[in-house]
Amino acid sequence: MILFFRSSLYALGSWLSTLIMGPFALLTFPFPFSVRYACISQWARFNLWWMGVTCGLTFEVEGREHIPHEAAIIMCKHQSAWETLALQRVFPPQIWVLKRELLRVPFFGWGLAMLEPIAIDRAAGKVAIKQLVDQGRERLAKGRWVVIFPEGTRVAPGHKGRYGIGGAMLAAKSGYPVVPVAHNAGEFWPRRGFLKHPGVVRMVIGPVIRTEGRSAGDINEEVERWIETTVARISGRANAVGDEEETQRVS
Repeated sequence: MILFFRSSLYALGSWLSTLIMGPFALLTFPFPFSVRYACISQWARFNLWWMGVTCGLTFEVEGREHIPHEAAIIMCKHQSAWETLALQRVFPPQIWVLKRELLRVPFFGWGLAMLEPIAIDRAAGKVAIKQLVDQGRERLAKGRWVVIFPEGTRVAPGHKGRYGIGGAMLAAKSGYPVVPVAHNAGEFWPRRGFLKHPGVVRMVIGPVIRTEGRSAGDINEEVERWIETTVARISGRANAVGDEEETQRVS
């Protein structure tokens, strides 16, 4: 009951902040991207803070020293809605590769549109990949980071989706580096889940993956290998199995 109440309190605050920030986002339209991003990303900062206050859910980051000074492509594990907030707090100004339908959501979608995302039609196949590469190169050239969830949709802890080639193709064509990101947020805020469990989400930023002269397939394999290995290392489930094995050895 307490968990439901705290999650409901968070949802109320998030909903109200969206109602306020949605119209406000439209007012930032005349300003340059840097100003729009600085203003609109406060919504994510507020929601992370409010989540800590209401749900007792905070986070820690490992590997900040791996964040390069130049623009890069972030390829991140997708387990929850949590990482869509946290990435804005941890990394420099960024744009997102997302499904086009999100821009039609009242208030929330309006704010997203002001941040110049790469909105693709997933069913478009090669056309969508070309759009991602063309627009991604343009955004990177302007110094904006590009965030991609290679699995395309949220995947429950302990499971792995197919890593799409789009992000790796952008990296191979542009030569910009990839920064892989792993986390275990799905253990606290499950995909499509309303309840948010107290605890500390672990986010790990990996060493930069250089992409010059490499194939998209090669880049994708390295990203997938690092992310999935790291997620297994930091997951509560993996730790629980390790503890159980250690107990059995001792006994």
